[in-house]
Order: sequence, then structure tokens, then C-alpha cells
Amino acid sequence: MRIKTAMILAAGFGKRLRPITETIPKPLVPVGGRNMLDRSLDLAEAAGVENAVVNVHYLADQIVGHCRARAHPPVTISDETDRILETGGGVVKALPLLGNDPFLLLNADTFWIEWGAPNLAAMMAGFDPARMDILLMLCQLKDTTGHAGGGDFEMDEEGRLTRLADKTDPAGLLYAGATIYNPAIFDGATAEPHSLNLYYDRAIAKGRLFGHVMADGHWFTVGTPEALPAAERKLEQLQAQRAD
Repeated sequence: MRIKTAMILAAGFGKRLRPITETIPKPLVPVGGRNMLDRSLDLAEAAGVENAVVNVHYLADQIVGHCRARAHPPVTISDETDRILETGGGVVKALPLLGNDPFLLLNADTFWIEWGAPNLAAMMAGFDPARMDILLMLCQLKDTTGHAGGGDFEMDEEGRLTRLADKTDPAGLLYAGATIYNPAIFDGATAEPHSLNLYYDRAIAKGRLFGHVMADGHWFTVGTPEALPAAERKLEQLQAQRAD
């Protein structure tokens, strides 16, 4: 199906990336010459998203100003400057801006690069609201830089997800910061601080949490100042390999 609207989560404090994030919000930290917020918006735009919603709290004026300077996709701000609402509350507050159709959610503090068919477009093509409440993009641990832990989920042959019982299992799949939601799952929810993990667990219980494994790409998270040069070196390496 075609998904026209995306929300980008950009309200966090980025505490582990201090002192860099004492003066610049984490989504605007440049990695390899482009900040992470723009990398997320670029991916959404490439998949055909026509409108984006970005939530803000910490150093909000910088993010608002940056979004105003970007033409495509046009960005609407969901303002959380009075109180940060965590991931779940932030989405619930933004629902009036997101509409009644399934929407895409992206993290503004992780990103991936890809060299095959766009992964978000493949996710959209595979999202079936008759069977799915939530579709997560996942990646294999070998295709990541900056992630120090294990996986998050395991997938059955039909694409259904359950929580990974053994975090040390090298076959575990990591959540890659992109999700498609059916907004109906938020019916009755209030814009109070809570995690989106609540909705994952509800979908698992109903057999309606599904996954799409990232193809032809590499996923990055930059959690600490020390991780930034490592991410930039990996970007350079991958770009050089693709140029050969």
C-alpha cells in the first residue's frame, strides 16, 4: 500500500552523546557530512512520503529552524516543549497530524544506508493491515555499526515476530528504527509518557506484529562521542566498496 505520512522521533536528550549534545540536539549531529535527521527524512522522501511530522522537546528551536529550511518533504512540528512524552506519548499526541491511514515512524537518532531497492518502499508494499497492526524494519547484527548489544526479535516463516529469548543469539534480529503502524491500535490512548513497546507486546499477543529484514544496507547508531568517528570510518569504507 502507499503510505504518504511519516513521523520522525526527534525529541530526545541524547545524553550519552554529551558533550556534543550540550549545544546541538542529537538529530542534528552530522555523521559523514549529513545530520541524522536529514538522513531519516531523505529515506522517507525516497520512499514516496509526501508529508512528515517531527516531534521536538530538547533544543527544539534548532530542530524547528532546520525543518523550516527543508522543502521536501514538508514538515509539521509536534511540540512537546512543555513535557517530553517518550515514544508512545509522542506518537499519541501527534495522531491528529498523522491522519487515519497507516503511517511510517522513523527514529531521528539512527539511520541506515542502502544500495539496492529502497527498504522503506519494500516495507510499504508488504504492509497488510488485514493481518498486521505493526510492521518493524529489522537488521541482522552483522549489518550494524555502533550497536554493542544483542538482538531484539525472532521471526517465524510467515514474518511474525516474538521477543528474542536469548539476547546472545547471533541469529537474533535488531530493530532498525523504522515502523509502519495502523493508527487504530492507539484508540483510547492518552498523550501521557509511555513507551511504544506497550503496543509491540499487544501486537505480539494477537499475532499481529510482523517484521521486514533490511536488504542491501547497513544500519548505524551513534550513542557516544567515541562512536562518531567509528561510524564515519564505516561510512567511508562502505562508500569506497560500492565505488569499486
